[in-house]
Amino acid sequence: MDAADRLAALVDALADEPDVTPPDTTGPRRFGSRALKVDGAAFAMVVRGALVLKLPGDRVAALLADGRGGPFGGRGRPYHEWIALADGEPATDLPLAREALAFARSRRDAVS
Repeated sequence: MDAADRLAALVDALADEPDVTPPDTTGPRRFGSRALKVDGAAFAMVVRGALVLKLPGDRVAALLADGRGGPFGGRGRPYHEWIALADGEPATDLPLAREALAFARSRRDAVS
């Protein structure tokens, strides 16, 4: 299963979650425009053939150490709260996506 199919499965699984919106495939392409979002904040997307999730930095570090993902970033620098999961399937992706959703919600709650 490729990353786009994995993201589509997450969109279906999280569709009933409050304030979660699916990726916008009609607008211009820019960072996060094709992402699964909560309250406008991206928490799951596909980039360069990998499912990318936003998680707390310590969780990302643990997943990197376990070999479950690789760093994700731009301009030669990894983003400390994002991880690229090249391999996986919906059953293993969903618990991590739920963690990412909870993290994104907590960040939005801290701002408001």
